[in-house]
Amino acid sequence: MEWLTKFPHMDDDRLRELKKVIDEGFRTFTRAYGDGIESFFEPLQFFLIQSERFMTRTPWPIILILVALIAWLGSRNWKIVAGCVGTLLAIGYFDMWDDTMKTISMIFVCTVLSIAIGIPIGIIMSRSDRVQNLVNPVLDVMQTMPSFVYLIPVVMLLGIGKVPGLIAVVIYAIPPMIRLTNLGIRLVDKDVLEAADAFGSSSWQKLKNVQMPLALPTIMAGINQTIMMALAMVVIASMIGVQGLGQPVLKAIANQYFTLGIFNGLAIVGIAIIFDRVSQAYGHRLQRHREIVHG
Repeated sequence: MEWLTKFPHMDDDRLRELKKVIDEGFRTFTRAYGDGIESFFEPLQFFLIQSERFMTRTPWPIILILVALIAWLGSRNWKIVAGCVGTLLAIGYFDMWDDTMKTISMIFVCTVLSIAIGIPIGIIMSRSDRVQNLVNPVLDVMQTMPSFVYLIPVVMLLGIGKVPGLIAVVIYAIPPMIRLTNLGIRLVDKDVLEAADAFGSSSWQKLKNVQMPLALPTIMAGINQTIMMALAMVVIASMIGVQGLGQPVLKAIANQYFTLGIFNGLAIVGIAIIFDRVSQAYGHRLQRHREIVHG
């Protein structure tokens, strides 16, 4: 009756040999192509370094003015602008300014990269059910895979540093960008598309002048979710050398520094609230515009 209590499984020696073959194959691939892959990501590393230098070397009053200006352009709400500036002032007062600027630069680069990759994939998915059926399982794996698992192949290929952390964050954060771009374009009213066809619009003109403007509020929701998920990966990415607010939190966990962990954790929350409120307010403005113009 042992078969009822013990689930049948592959022979231990065969399972061990299978794992060994897979590990050796990946190590061989890393040794053969690791340098080429690393050189491929050099422009991304340059972009990240320049972004971090700008955020950390620019005088803090200028950064505050830029944040206030971006918040105003996005939300047109003085309460949100005051909240953004007040949050950054509090972060700076508790001596977390430099780490916060490094984290913001990382999130900025991750968001730009996710938009540049995610929107084209979402557009292609919206035009083909077959592509959607192929990409959706990949997105499911990316969203459900434990975030620590992303670090293993990335570190084996690229080692420890900013770029491996950036790639891990993008892999974790990009699925909402792709899904909501696809959804937004698919939800565009068929009558509007038929009207565009009646006026002789080409596929590119329909995409640029009709589908993308109408899908923009949904796409903005995808950008918002991408930013939130990228911030959620900050602490985990600090394990492979990503600087910013995640490293003090990791240090606090290792050494049981309660206050250090709480302060830096609250700083991450503050940044998340800033990004969330501004992007949501901008999305609501786009939604109101769509209702007025196309309602």
